[in-house]
Amino acid sequence: MSYDTKFDLLTFIDLIDNIYDEIMIWDNNYTVLYVNKACYRHYGLRQEDIIGKRLDEFTEKDTYWTPSSIPSVYRHKKPIIQNQKTFLETNLVTISVPILDEENNVKYVIQSVRDDDDYLQKMLSPIEITKDESLNCDNSLIHKSENMKQVIKFSKKIAKVKVPCMILGETGTGKSLLARYIHQVSDRKDKPFISINMASISPSLIESEIFGYEKGAFTGANKQGKKGIFELANGGTLFLDEIGELPMSLQAKFLHVLQEEEITPVGSIKPIKLDVRIICATNCDLKNMVEVNKFRGDLYHRLNVFEINIPPLREREKDLYILISHFLNVFNKKYSKSCKFSEKAMELLSKYPWKGNVRELSNIIERCILTTDTNTILATDLPACFFKRDNLTNSTDIGNLEKALKATQKRMINEAYKKYKTTRKIAEVLEISQTKACRLIKKYVNKNQYKNKIEV
Repeated sequence: MSYDTKFDLLTFIDLIDNIYDEIMIWDNNYTVLYVNKACYRHYGLRQEDIIGKRLDEFTEKDTYWTPSSIPSVYRHKKPIIQNQKTFLETNLVTISVPILDEENNVKYVIQSVRDDDDYLQKMLSPIEITKDESLNCDNSLIHKSENMKQVIKFSKKIAKVKVPCMILGETGTGKSLLARYIHQVSDRKDKPFISINMASISPSLIESEIFGYEKGAFTGANKQGKKGIFELANGGTLFLDEIGELPMSLQAKFLHVLQEEEITPVGSIKPIKLDVRIICATNCDLKNMVEVNKFRGDLYHRLNVFEINIPPLREREKDLYILISHFLNVFNKKYSKSCKFSEKAMELLSKYPWKGNVRELSNIIERCILTTDTNTILATDLPACFFKRDNLTNSTDIGNLEKALKATQKRMINEAYKKYKTTRKIAEVLEISQTKACRLIKKYVNKNQYKNKIEV
């Protein structure tokens, strides 16, 4: 029987690429020869980011999963079933099978990697591997970009000392997550972590909420009195978000608490000694507020001993793909789905300015998973904000949405017309029907400007 070997091989690879489970093949030098597309779901890495890399680049230099069964497979030359955990907080079960050559040496290792299932938990590997739960995920601060690595490195360093610090960054960058991380890696991790948004407290109640009050301190007060957030955080960490909202009338008292490390509740004359680590955050320009006398300069300098700037998501290109993978895993699990983004949708996600940063990314992915009717989230499933002119062209002008959508359609159709030779291929690439492709070509393309005629 004759057959086209090249066609069969390409078809086989295409089939493997679309298997839900991850398939990874290693050579005898701990190097990845092949991995299918499921790797993105597990590690936030694309095929080209993995193929050709050695094991230590994933487990030593920049930990993506732990523990690794590969060294034991080479050493014992036997199959191993191993529970693993990725830095995206995904639990996996990996089955590693060695392929031996004629001299009984390991030539290849083939791995089947799947999301953790209960029935596989009951299967025992003939070889035990000690688990290492420590991963470079830094809790919820998923990152691989160099600028975020520097933020985490500096945060670990200052976590060791009881000195106030200020976290700066745009809305949605994860300032509260970083504050909690600093607490968790400090020697105060077993003590309280109290977080409060200053903008959420009524101005009339802010003093009693921060400093607490004695019973009968004022009309309507709790009969037993109430502990303030400073006292609740005693021994631990107090995170004050939107610190710029602290009224000028209370800033002097606040400064006194920081300097003397004691607090006097409203209606009391007896001070309470404090041992609290202060972390503040803001997306305001406090320096400017000091200059215009809206924030005390001495309090600003007392709070800003250490300053940490979280970069916006648009400056963390390397983090975007792994964050998308992370939130896909989170919300697919939450809503019992198995959605993924199409290539065109991913292209739009990568070009979007993300003014709302990680919080906006999370919200959009959750929305897409809830509203799509299939397991593939198409470009057309993304919110209308992805097709606004300012987001498509990086222009600051705000224009008519309908015109922007038509301009985008025209540009994409013309580019596809120039590049591909058939309406079938154009329809496939743009993820539309062939009938719609023909209609849009007729509407937007001036065929006289192209030498090659379109083929059906």
